[in-house]
Amino acid sequence: MFGRDHIGIDLGTANTLVYLKDLGIIVREPSIVARNINTGKIEAIGSQAKQLVDRTPTNIVSVRPLLDGVIADYEVATKMIRYFMKKAFEVKGKMNLAKFRKSNVMICVPCGTTPVEKKAIEEAAKQAGANHVFTIEEPLAAAIGADLPVWEPSGSMIIDIGGGSTEVAVISYGGIITSTSIRIAGDEMDEAIMQCIKKKYNIEIGKQTAEFLKIEIGSAMPLNKAETKIVRGIDITSGLPKIIEVTSTDIYESLYDVKASIIDAVKVTLQKTPPELAGDVIDKGVVLAGGGSLLRHLDKVLANEVLIPVHIAENPLDCVAIGTGLAFERKDQIQLSI
Repeated sequence: MFGRDHIGIDLGTANTLVYLKDLGIIVREPSIVARNINTGKIEAIGSQAKQLVDRTPTNIVSVRPLLDGVIADYEVATKMIRYFMKKAFEVKGKMNLAKFRKSNVMICVPCGTTPVEKKAIEEAAKQAGANHVFTIEEPLAAAIGADLPVWEPSGSMIIDIGGGSTEVAVISYGGIITSTSIRIAGDEMDEAIMQCIKKKYNIEIGKQTAEFLKIEIGSAMPLNKAETKIVRGIDITSGLPKIIEVTSTDIYESLYDVKASIIDAVKVTLQKTPPELAGDVIDKGVVLAGGGSLLRHLDKVLANEVLIPVHIAENPLDCVAIGTGLAFERKDQIQLSI
């Protein structure tokens, strides 16, 4: 089995990353599929599909086949996984169909994923052409990718904030000791921003605009000097386009409840952690990973709330994908689903 190609896939709600040993991450695209609802034909996948969002006739719809990290549309998810696997082999320069179908695939899943949900992911990857398919829990993969000492009998804590879920876990000796998974993460941040702008300015903006505001002027705490951005939306009353100025204070206030939910998940996990391992976490601090970890000052807010140092991983966007690929090297030391 280990003579074959090993593919690590971070199959995220928002983005999919593919890792190949010796090459690193070679695919990084949105987990979006554009489909013609009249014919059922797939028009585009990944980056090309994202470019079509809100810019196509009504018969072309953008579909996210994953919801909160698990498969919501099996058929579309299978086609999307096949597309990303083939793209990985194109980058590697090996499109021999026989080799493609002999690949072993490791896919990360959120903590608390049910056996039925895991089975759906595994079957989708096999339908896409994989030989053996394994699943690994997302926070463990993130910890491996962040180069935490997960193989030692010592507690390490990781917070992975993705698009569809936030995973908090304490890991020791190659396994998850305790964890908390909430379906609140980057997507909920975007939705909260959209609702805030709608309520305060009577303007409707799209998800991509909300994400832009989150990245550009978003913060987990009030900024010393407020920042602003000009955005375009639709006036709900008149139905006409309108330009408004949004402040960083607007974004901070809109994200308050999402931030509070993440803080609660961290506290719950710490409360469930055995005292000896909790002591290790206090000594080492907590590591943040995932796209949501890049929200400004989130690390400071968390550190103030739990009274433990919080650090952002060196490559927060890539940790899960890297760890998913590297997990093959320690396959016998961790509990994998197959």
